Amino acid sequence: MKTATLHIRPAALLSLIAGLTVAVGMVPGPSTAQDRPRTVATGSNIPVSPDAPDEYVVQPGDTLWDISSLFLRDPWYWPEIWHVNPQVENPHLISPGDVLRLVYVDGQPRLTVAERGGARRLSPEVRREPLSEAITAIPYEVVASFMGRPTLLDKDQVNRAPYLVALRDRHLIGAAGMEIYARGIGDARQEERFSVIHVEEPLYDPDTRELLGYTGLYVGAGPVLTEGDPAKLVLTESIREALQGDKLFPETVDVPVDFVPHAPSTDVDAAIIAVKSHTVIGQYQVVALNRGAEAGLEPGHVLTVHKRGEVVLDKYSRGGLGARTAFGSRRGEPVQLPDEEAGVVMIFKAFDRMSYALVMEATREIRQGDRARTPT
Repeated sequence: MKTATLHIRPAALLSLIAGLTVAVGMVPGPSTAQDRPRTVATGSNIPVSPDAPDEYVVQPGDTLWDISSLFLRDPWYWPEIWHVNPQVENPHLISPGDVLRLVYVDGQPRLTVAERGGARRLSPEVRREPLSEAITAIPYEVVASFMGRPTLLDKDQVNRAPYLVALRDRHLIGAAGMEIYARGIGDARQEERFSVIHVEEPLYDPDTRELLGYTGLYVGAGPVLTEGDPAKLVLTESIREALQGDKLFPETVDVPVDFVPHAPSTDVDAAIIAVKSHTVIGQYQVVALNRGAEAGLEPGHVLTVHKRGEVVLDKYSRGGLGARTAFGSRRGEPVQLPDEEAGVVMIFKAFDRMSYALVMEATREIRQGDRARTPT
């Protein structure tokens, strides 16, 4: 069974899988949340939710974003309220059954672990949990599925990917049950599975018109039969024809989840240039942005999405009921309505000039062309 092992990075674990190993009795003089006003904490800018519970029992399927949303108006502030015990070298993962408690220390909100899976005694050893059980920052399966079958592709990612060079018996198209040959597959071993992706439409930066990447269509998948270059694989499933030139990507991808959600330290203004097979985007869907590492973006960065305000015709700027033309239509001047916040996205993969983000919250319809900016 695949397990998740916690790797500690010094400052980072103010972190998301945070060291919540501090028992309430170890915190000097806390007061419970119900003794304090449900507002921004005294001396801080941490926006505590007015409906924050005093305690919460972690449930299977929870993410740290979900949990933090219960306690904070802006979930990306969670590193500010996790109470980390600096004497504990290897903090635990948060797991279902753990009881989290909101307390105040010197006027500051702190989230601690009151009980570990129903047991009050806490031990300092590293806990190992299956990835399906340990609580992660974002839905692991959503990101892993996308990375294993990518349909939004960075330009360099496409250029470097292995490709289908031929089909057995000189067939021109392939389907489930057919053997195929791939080049560039490296040291892949027998039985290792790959997804076949057909590269389709180019993705351009709407600000510079630079080619950033491509959209892709999932073709099918199958294991390696014979190692080498070219390597031989067999398609065990397919939903469309496989063609020479199609790209191959490992079906199983290790996706890091040990980043800390936080706002960028600089002003970022990015455009949503593509979405994964949807026109309108909702929670936990993947989007591509026209900014990446060169703009300072990194996994864990949180951006707010803004819908561009509509342009309306002001027919009343000169008073009255609006002047009419000879054909009956009203004249007026165009007016740009203000942008509206539509949701929140979190970066989980950053290339040089493009990045992938997961929609964490969607309060309005999010569409291609909307802007993603540093939270204010």
